Amino acid sequence: MPLPAIHRIVTGHDAKGKSTIYSEGSLPSVIETEAIPGLIFHEVWETSASPAPVNNDPDPTSGPVMHNAPTNGTRIRFVDLPPDASYLDQEDNRIKDLFEQVNYTDGLTVKADSPHPMMHRSEAVDYCVIVHGEVYLVLDDSEVLLRPGSVVVQRGTNHAWSNRSQESCRILFVQLDGRYDPALAAQLAGK
Repeated sequence: MPLPAIHRIVTGHDAKGKSTIYSEGSLPSVIETEAIPGLIFHEVWETSASPAPVNNDPDPTSGPVMHNAPTNGTRIRFVDLPPDASYLDQEDNRIKDLFEQVNYTDGLTVKADSPHPMMHRSEAVDYCVIVHGEVYLVLDDSEVLLRPGSVVVQRGTNHAWSNRSQESCRILFVQLDGRYDPALAAQLAGK
């Protein structure tokens, strides 16, 4: 059963500087991935600088799906994650194909001994809020079950999301472009 559509309101300013509704309605960019049916990206907004430009520019979500936030920017999206059983039992390259579709094959970190076949890492800080369903956050040495109301502060760690239930899970992600501390970057490069 598909999860409900996201209702987005974007505010702006009129010619006199008064606040107004710039747009309201369904998200214009909702992409179901080709590699993993049921994995759906609901693109809400992104910024391309910090501090973020406050203006009446056009909707920035109309381009291709990108895993990471823009350099010095942010991205907010909802992701509907189908049950692992719907795609992990396949003997193919679905996960690699997925990361190609979201322009981030460099982020895949899967090795023979990885705890999950979708392990990946981003040089970012992500705020992740479970909205519907349940999912496991899988790390190199541990995992934790998350349910609605759970919040994860993901600080550039190697991880995967594992939906072991029978229904889709919806996660809200707010991603901030980041830079590893030089000592941590050196440690990660040595792995």
